[in-house]
Amino acid sequence: MLLLFTCFLCLILSSAQTSFDGIASARLLDDQLQDCAFKAFSTPKTGEPYDAQVPSNLTGIKVSAMRLRSGSLWDKGVQSYKEFKIPKGVIERPYVKRIVLVYQNLGNWSQNYYSLSGYSYLAPVLGLLAYDGTNLLASNLPELELRAYHKPILVNFTYVKNTSPYGSLAKCVYFDLFGSIRFDNLLNGNVCQIFEQGHVSIVVESNASPQAHWKNEFKFKIVIICLAGGIVLLFMFGLLIGRMRRAKQETKIKQMELEADCSETLNIVYIGNAKVPSALGTRTPPKIENDYVP
Repeated sequence: MLLLFTCFLCLILSSAQTSFDGIASARLLDDQLQDCAFKAFSTPKTGEPYDAQVPSNLTGIKVSAMRLRSGSLWDKGVQSYKEFKIPKGVIERPYVKRIVLVYQNLGNWSQNYYSLSGYSYLAPVLGLLAYDGTNLLASNLPELELRAYHKPILVNFTYVKNTSPYGSLAKCVYFDLFGSIRFDNLLNGNVCQIFEQGHVSIVVESNASPQAHWKNEFKFKIVIICLAGGIVLLFMFGLLIGRMRRAKQETKIKQMELEADCSETLNIVYIGNAKVPSALGTRTPPKIENDYVP
């Protein structure tokens, strides 16, 4: 039981650490791209997209920003914002007067920030995040909660690879802002549907990538190390139990010897075929209680 618990705990910790690192890096990227998107505004017009520039170390990622009135988003939606079509009835929480929708296209960085073991990307990871648009000079803003209540937000992927393995079915994958992953059916025309902000793409099952092999090998090594550690712990635990039993037995023997030394030895006599103990003599002489004899 101790060995199994140790191995299970090590595997859980290694998986949790890998997942946490992926979420943390993706969230740091969101903050950086939000800052880039807000810098694209000079004299922004409502409902107009503004493409932003990204640092040289993120070349290949596309970012855009669009500023809207909150009431307009609810009443009219957005017919076309890059690959996104936002219907009427989308609400943000908490409520703000002006909202900025930040568009992300991670391009060839998709696998780096949203690694998905056992799957290959047929399209880049696209993101749609909502922020408070009151102060366009703000940075590191928390995302608003953006949710569609009546109809889903449609994502029409314009570029999709045609390299899916034979018999494999392409599907939509959605990543929320907390690391959860959800798969859904791909609609005709390479369209995915979502009901809240986050990141979305098209994937297909495939053989494990080299990075996935490395992760599996890393986890295997951790399990082996934990297994060896568990065996050592189990061996030490067995030695401790054995030592405790021997100590208890030695204490019991010493107690029995002490009791034997303190007790009086009786002679053994035979009465017929029976062997019984016999005292050497009367230990307490009789005493007449009353010397008077009538």
